[in-house]
Amino acid sequence: MKKIPVESAVGMELCHDITAMRDGFKGAAFKRGHIITEEDIPKLLDIGKKTIFVWEENAGEIHEEEAALRMAAMAPVDGAHYTEPSEGKVLLFADKRGMLRVDTELLREINSIGDITICTLRDHYPVEEGARLASMRIVPLVTKEEQILRAEELCRDRKLIELKPYQHRKIGVVITGSEVYSGRIKDKFEPVVRAKMQHYPAEILGVTICDDDLDMIVSAARHYLELGADFLIFTGGMSVDPDDLTPTAIRALGAEIVTHGVPSQPGNMTLIAYLGDVAIMGVPGAAISLPTTMFDVLVPQIFVGDKFTKEELVRLGDGGLCQMCKVCHFPNCTFGSY
Repeated sequence: MKKIPVESAVGMELCHDITAMRDGFKGAAFKRGHIITEEDIPKLLDIGKKTIFVWEENAGEIHEEEAALRMAAMAPVDGAHYTEPSEGKVLLFADKRGMLRVDTELLREINSIGDITICTLRDHYPVEEGARLASMRIVPLVTKEEQILRAEELCRDRKLIELKPYQHRKIGVVITGSEVYSGRIKDKFEPVVRAKMQHYPAEILGVTICDDDLDMIVSAARHYLELGADFLIFTGGMSVDPDDLTPTAIRALGAEIVTHGVPSQPGNMTLIAYLGDVAIMGVPGAAISLPTTMFDVLVPQIFVGDKFTKEELVRLGDGGLCQMCKVCHFPNCTFGSY
């Protein structure tokens, strides 16, 4: 890079974008490749540019725009696209709905190399079409190519970013509780679960209300399994009281319980289990009265087909406390990071 006074730069080609900020505008006032004219000199001075840089080919160095393109190429994402470089960076946008997955350890390794900076939305983030997912750039105008080569090598057999699409799920809903079964109180969970499932490619096979009877609960669940359900949702009977039978019924089905209880509130007593490939979730009563609970945090992963691990669910403690905002902003908040 060679520094040239703007008054001496007429006829020369810019080797980097020049950013301007004024009257609410922030962007490239002059793009890379622009040929400086006499008319440009006062404009450059007005934005504080007394000098510009001229690119001098130098073996072993790489320009910021080429570096950004190389970083985009090393981390391709199905269902998303990168923009062309602007002001030295490329942006990644979602072309479809789904859940963003980020290899956070790989991201840390790449950002530790030196001049490379890659930032993303958090891992497990549910995104809509058009969402901005990531930004990639180097800090200086040029860097040693060896840094990009190291990043490319790290990504050779690992996926830095994935956008996992939601898959169709057939759902059976089992609601337990003698007070609901007898009609003493009206069930409030069915409308909640139906409203939440409208956001996903879900087919609700049915909703069954059961008494506090182990055989009845197990029979209802098996009925939905016979109909082809690949996602069972239970609510009611989720506490640790001796007469709360839902976890016992889930075990009686032959399911493997990953956890009963997560370090998060609301939704502390959430249960996650699997019967083969069938996902099973026990949903505490908080889901009825609160707009966002662990139910909302965990459902997207079930719809992309990723199985939960105990380690993942333990990580819910960091960010597991809902701030109970007067207006819920989930998922644009601290709740539910893992």
